[in-house]
Amino acid sequence: MEETTLILLQLLLAHILTDFVLQPTKLVKHKREKKAGSWFLYFHSFLAGFLTYIFLQEWHLWYIPIVISLSHFFIDLWKLQHKNDTLKLFLIDQFWHIFIIILVWIYLIDGFSELIPFIADVFSSTQFLAIIIGYLLVIFPTGFLIGKATKRWHNELQPNGQSHSLEAAGRYIGIFERILVLTFILTQNFSAIGFLIAAKSILRFSDKTDASARKQTEYVLIGTLMSFAITILIGLLVRYFLF
Repeated sequence: MEETTLILLQLLLAHILTDFVLQPTKLVKHKREKKAGSWFLYFHSFLAGFLTYIFLQEWHLWYIPIVISLSHFFIDLWKLQHKNDTLKLFLIDQFWHIFIIILVWIYLIDGFSELIPFIADVFSSTQFLAIIIGYLLVIFPTGFLIGKATKRWHNELQPNGQSHSLEAAGRYIGIFERILVLTFILTQNFSAIGFLIAAKSILRFSDKTDASARKQTEYVLIGTLMSFAITILIGLLVRYFLF
C-alpha cells in the first residue's frame, strides 16, 4: 500500500513542478502566442516526462515518460487553440493531465485487473451512493428550489432586472456553503455549522437606515436559512444510510 501511494505521489509531484512551479508567466505568454511554434511548449512537455522518469527511478520503464510527455504536449496544444484562458479550460486541462497520471499509476501498480471489480463494488455500496446522491442534491436541486422560493423577493430587490452584485456569485456561494454544511454533518463536526451561520450572520450588520440594505439583508438571510435547513435534512438522511 505504501509503495503504490509513493508512486502516485511521485507522478503528481512531477506534474505540479512542471505545470506550476517551473512555468514562468513570461514563457506561458510565449507559449500562448506561438502555440505549436513555441519552443517552450516542447521543452515544457519534455520536462513533464523527464521529471517523472527521475522521480520514479524505474530506468527500464523508459516508455512511461514518453507517454507523459506526449499526452502533456497534446493536452496543452488543445488548450492553446482557445483564445481565452478561462477557469473552465484550466479545469478541463488539469482533469486530463490527472486522468493520464492516474491511468499510468494504475498501470505501474498492475491495478487494471482489480479496477473493474473495485468500481462494481463501489457502485454496489449503499453508503457510497448515499453520499454521492447527498452532494448532488445540495449542489443542484436545492439551489434550484431556493431560487424558485425566493424569486418574488429577488424581483422586488431588482425591479428592473439590474443586478448590483457579481454575476452568479450568490449561486456559487450557496453551493459551497451547502457543500461545507453537508461535509460537517457527515464528519460529525456540528459545531462548525454554528460558526458558519455566525459568519454569515455578519451580513445582518449592514446600514439599517437604508431600506434597500435591510431588504437585501433579509433576502440573503431567508435564502441562507432555507439553504441550511434543507442541507441539514439531507445530511441527516445520508447519515441514516451510513450509520
